[in-house]
Amino acid sequence: MEVTEEVQLHTTGNHRDQNSNKIRKLQRYTRWIRIGFYALFLVCGQSAATLLGRLYYDKGGNSKWMATLVQSAGFPILLPLLCFFTQPTKSSPKQPNFLAFAFICFAFGVLLIGDNLMYSYGLLYLPVSTYSLLCATQLAFNALFSFFLNAQKLSPYILNSLVLLTVSASLLALNSNSDPTTHSSKGKYIIGFICTLGASAAYSLYLCLLQVCFEKVFKGETFATVLDMQIYPSFVASCGCVVGLFGSGEWRGLGDEMKGYGEGKVSYVMTLVWTAVAWQVSSIGLLGLIFEVSSLFSNVISTLALPVVPILAVMFFHDKMNGMKAMALVLALWGFVSYVYHNYLHESKAKATLQSATDINAV
Repeated sequence: MEVTEEVQLHTTGNHRDQNSNKIRKLQRYTRWIRIGFYALFLVCGQSAATLLGRLYYDKGGNSKWMATLVQSAGFPILLPLLCFFTQPTKSSPKQPNFLAFAFICFAFGVLLIGDNLMYSYGLLYLPVSTYSLLCATQLAFNALFSFFLNAQKLSPYILNSLVLLTVSASLLALNSNSDPTTHSSKGKYIIGFICTLGASAAYSLYLCLLQVCFEKVFKGETFATVLDMQIYPSFVASCGCVVGLFGSGEWRGLGDEMKGYGEGKVSYVMTLVWTAVAWQVSSIGLLGLIFEVSSLFSNVISTLALPVVPILAVMFFHDKMNGMKAMALVLALWGFVSYVYHNYLHESKAKATLQSATDINAV
């Protein structure tokens, strides 16, 4: 009788383990599906926003502050999500006091203004394919800032990525005199080059500081806190861009700019509106990846637009993919793969360590 009961208990335990394993597998598959959708939003939104930004300049737009404003002004799209995810839970991270939170949002907003403005200048003065390739330097800056701010080790694969991305950017700098698609003078090309590098550095710094805030200030991540750190800094950045638009006097030329736009007034408005929407679609993907994985991982995924934008630029803006630029693309992709492989090895090692600890506890 006792043997039968032991067998039944053992059988019941096995069924529970099997059901538990099935649930864990389902949760893991569901999580990766969500990550896939977020990555798709990020890559598609970023690619569309970049191309629409270039279209704005090519068809007669010339306001740098307007091009900067649309990068953050679409944040109201995220407000319904904020209302839905604001219910506090037991796992909600500790909120800082109001003054500390306001200072953080203001500081991030100012950083976004500078970052978006530099991107606007880069997109104005550079061919969109060159601009997109330079944006791949985000990974190099990300590795450096992560080393100092997030305690990430510089493995051989990270160092390889740094070298390759540096060489790629250097090739693009040497390509300034031979790029037939450059509509700007050499001086403006250099300004665009420097601004794009500065914007890539600022964006990487933004994401690394965001990770620090989640770890040190909020003591954790929920989707609501991630939304907060997107919406409120975007509001500050939008207000700053409006001040810049009026302070620079560019607002006076917006009427003539709309009238002289190559595709008409409606197209002018729709280009700006859809640029703002595309940036927010990208933001939703970014927020989702930050919540599901980390802000560092989201930066890696954002560079997946690297091979997409230059190809679309050749198709829609007739950019020329000369030998120097093609070599820069290959080196940048190589650097990206090296960086991703480092993250894959790191995650595999972490899983193996966790599995060993689980096996030891089970014994």
